Amino acid sequence: MKKTILETIQSTKNAIAVLIDPEKSDNGPILENLIRQAEFSGIDFLFVGGSSVTRKEFEATLKCIKKQTKLPIVIFPGSSVQISKEADAILYLSLLSGRNPDFLIGHHIQSAMELFEMSIEVMPTAYILIDGGTQSSVAYMSQTTPIPREKLSIVKQTALAGKFQGKQLIYLDAGSGAKHQVSTEIIADLKIVQLPLIVGGGIRTVEQIRDLHDAGASIVVIGNKLEEDSDFLLDIHLYKKNLQVAALQ
Repeated sequence: MKKTILETIQSTKNAIAVLIDPEKSDNGPILENLIRQAEFSGIDFLFVGGSSVTRKEFEATLKCIKKQTKLPIVIFPGSSVQISKEADAILYLSLLSGRNPDFLIGHHIQSAMELFEMSIEVMPTAYILIDGGTQSSVAYMSQTTPIPREKLSIVKQTALAGKFQGKQLIYLDAGSGAKHQVSTEIIADLKIVQLPLIVGGGIRTVEQIRDLHDAGASIVVIGNKLEEDSDFLLDIHLYKKNLQVAALQ
């Protein structure tokens, strides 16, 4: 029996996801080349979403991606309009680090019936913003304040609250273009939660990816770096290859 996306995440180690923002996508040669490079590099998941994407932009990009790859396509929604039957699964994000009811439950209610009628997998996810040294698009659009990166106890309490609410995944995000990634101290501290950790924002080097994996991140998400330098996927290819060699030793 085929594994669900959630089961795959729960059993995976050292995974990497590429985040594609439809608002910045050309849905043409640049996107096609990115997907080819992602497949070659050994990327495990494609995340699709953004802070202010329209339904039309979202659907067009998803259809374009689905035509070109068999990689799992997971929605990383910025609002209730970012759902589609073209995806394999959706991170059903509740922004627990903020107190904006729209992002705690409002968008969920608006999209629930339509999502129920689709055949995609829904993965309840505790979404926690960590201060990355800049005002991220997510923080601005959600009108919430990230948790200071040195407040380890608040991050841990928030993640535990998400677990007790029944969330299946924890997503820690320093925000698009962050100066500072989520610290390895935070990742290590959250082992007590015993849920898969997805980490994104401000990740620009293979060394950062390795450190986050070693600290306990299940999936590291790469976004902005690839908009600047898609050849970074060649570095990821070498990193993934070295992981495979190490696993055989």
